[in-house]
Amino acid sequence: MSSQKKANFQIEAFKHRVVVDPKYAEKTWKILEHAIHEIYNHNASGLSFEELYRNAYNMVLHKFGEKLYSGLVSTMTSHLKEIAVSIEASQGALFLEELDRKWTEHNKALQMIRDILMYMDRTFIPSTHKTPVHELGLNLWRDNIVHTIKIQMRLKDTLLELVQRERAGEVINRGLMRNVVKMLMDLGSSVYQEDFEKPFLVVSADFYRGESQLFIESCDCGDYLKKAEKRLNEEIERVSHYLDAKSEVKITNVVEKEMIESQMNRLVHMENSGLVNMLMDDKYEDLGRMYHLFRRVPNGLSLIRDVMTSHIRETGKQLVTDPDRLKDPVDFVQRLLDERDKHDKIITLSFNNDKMFQNALNSSFEYFINLNTRSPEFISLFVDDKLRKGLKGVSEEDVEIVLDKVMMLFRYLQEKDIFEKYYKQHLAKRLLSNKSVSEDAERSLILKLKTECGYQFTSKLEGMFTDMKTSDDTMKGFYTAMGSELGDGPTLVVHVLTTGSWPTQSTPTCHLPSEILTVCDKFKMYYLGTHSGRRLTWQTNMGSADIKATFGRGQKHELNVSTFQMCVLMLFNNGDGLSYREIEQATEILTVDLKRCLQSLACAKGKNVLRKEPMSKDIGEDDTFFFNDKFSSKFYKVKIGTVVAQKESEPEKQETRQRVEEDRKPQIEAAIVRIMKARRVLDHNNIVAEVTKQLQSRFLPNPVVIKKRIESLIEREFLERDKDDRKLYRYLA
Repeated sequence: MSSQKKANFQIEAFKHRVVVDPKYAEKTWKILEHAIHEIYNHNASGLSFEELYRNAYNMVLHKFGEKLYSGLVSTMTSHLKEIAVSIEASQGALFLEELDRKWTEHNKALQMIRDILMYMDRTFIPSTHKTPVHELGLNLWRDNIVHTIKIQMRLKDTLLELVQRERAGEVINRGLMRNVVKMLMDLGSSVYQEDFEKPFLVVSADFYRGESQLFIESCDCGDYLKKAEKRLNEEIERVSHYLDAKSEVKITNVVEKEMIESQMNRLVHMENSGLVNMLMDDKYEDLGRMYHLFRRVPNGLSLIRDVMTSHIRETGKQLVTDPDRLKDPVDFVQRLLDERDKHDKIITLSFNNDKMFQNALNSSFEYFINLNTRSPEFISLFVDDKLRKGLKGVSEEDVEIVLDKVMMLFRYLQEKDIFEKYYKQHLAKRLLSNKSVSEDAERSLILKLKTECGYQFTSKLEGMFTDMKTSDDTMKGFYTAMGSELGDGPTLVVHVLTTGSWPTQSTPTCHLPSEILTVCDKFKMYYLGTHSGRRLTWQTNMGSADIKATFGRGQKHELNVSTFQMCVLMLFNNGDGLSYREIEQATEILTVDLKRCLQSLACAKGKNVLRKEPMSKDIGEDDTFFFNDKFSSKFYKVKIGTVVAQKESEPEKQETRQRVEEDRKPQIEAAIVRIMKARRVLDHNNIVAEVTKQLQSRFLPNPVVIKKRIESLIEREFLERDKDDRKLYRYLA
């Protein structure tokens, strides 16, 4: 089979020979050149743009694009040189106006020329990588007008002078400025930056450097900040009116650096008007201005925070260590709350609720509240005051606000267990004397403490409320069962308190009157008969009594007294005058309690149902007491309170502290065992760190105490020391 040969076909372009007049290019260019001259001379109305477009089209088509392009460059250049002379000749303020007018005309001319040469712009220019007509026009304007020696410097100086005059308060032609600056921007960002922006920023820096120096010497801090803010806003406004939007960041940086950053240390510490004075005088507006200006510069807010922290700590330290302030615990805590409210308001109104400042405030309060070891006791006394009388007639919402403020202070305490100790004592007194203003408020605070510290913290407090409720039911049962046997004897109300839930106190001795003792014994018999395996101990120091008394001229009163006071007063049914020694022997009340008791009965003005000889404020062991026949009061019911220090005396304080330290030991040991059980082997420093971390929600354990508890656990064989490394402990299962 023979192979076929492949035929190769070639298609050639159709050759159409157009005979062109040798002078065609020259003639056509002359027509176009004339048109360009006419356009620049404002005689464009007589031109036929369609014809001119066709001529330009044909020149490009007939490969005369190069001639057309070079002719355009030379023609435009010659016109622009003439325009440059005209602009240079303009005097004073007319310079910018002439420049602006000629620029506008050039743009119009350029648009017309671009329309005529559209075909060249679309075909010839891209293929030869030349500059498009519009861009060419801008470049030629730049090189022949803006960058000529005479115009370039004059333009820069004129623009900067106008800005300077505007800063000095003069009104300038912003429209003209906008047009000229826009021209520089149209010529390219580098032209705008090199010919105007860079020198503008340099001059501005010099101006604001000088002005800040002038202001800092003559103004106080508040006025300086107002002026700085005004200048900053002026520059932002200036940018929006006639500068490139990108210039805003650059010029505001200049103002910030020269007017704020360079002077911020001096401003903050300015005598009589700096940050501390603003904080003390609640200058919310000035503080807000400082915050918003300083946040614009590096480390500005950190500086405010550090100075504020230092001031709050110093103020707080004076507050909690001033001996005069410690005389009134309620006033002490109220001042802390006022201080907190004051700075909270500043942070909210002036510092935009900034977390940085809230954290600084919290750390400052935590620092100085814990400088005073009595803070937990005082906060509990404040709560006690509020829940006894301070919140009477106050709405639920306001009660919650007060309780939330108390909780805020409570969170700062490092020794929360000490607060718990005092709170339990104060709550017990409120419940037993029925002096709480609102059970809802009491329960609300316990719920808040529970949320904050967990069930373990409040379980005993909740147990106290349970006991009060159970006691009411017990009393109803007692009177139902024993009512007929009691006859007309004294009415007894007993609160049965669970030993673990209530504050532990040594049972004080007190010899009750026989009338009372009879009823007490009957109650004891009833209670132990209904509850097996229990033991009752009378807490006479925690009781109260209502007794009826008849004074001179048959005047009758009902006296509300403590159990101790009742025991003393009942003695006077059998005799008018009794010596201190006789009373002490008959009642067997401890000396310190008896003296307080007698002081309140004989020395309190308006409540002195007894009189003593010799008359003095203090009780002496040689004093004699008489029933005061002349006692009178406009009230039928008279409450006689016991003279007692609101806050603990030094020995009581020491005793409470010792009890707290004892309570902490098992908690520390439990934490050590928990940690070691999980980790098995751990070195001393890590145990201390872990124990501190676990217990810090209740108290900050002392490393020395932790070491002693570890020793105790080693003795009881919960842990052992490593044989090789004495600082390493092992858990013994």
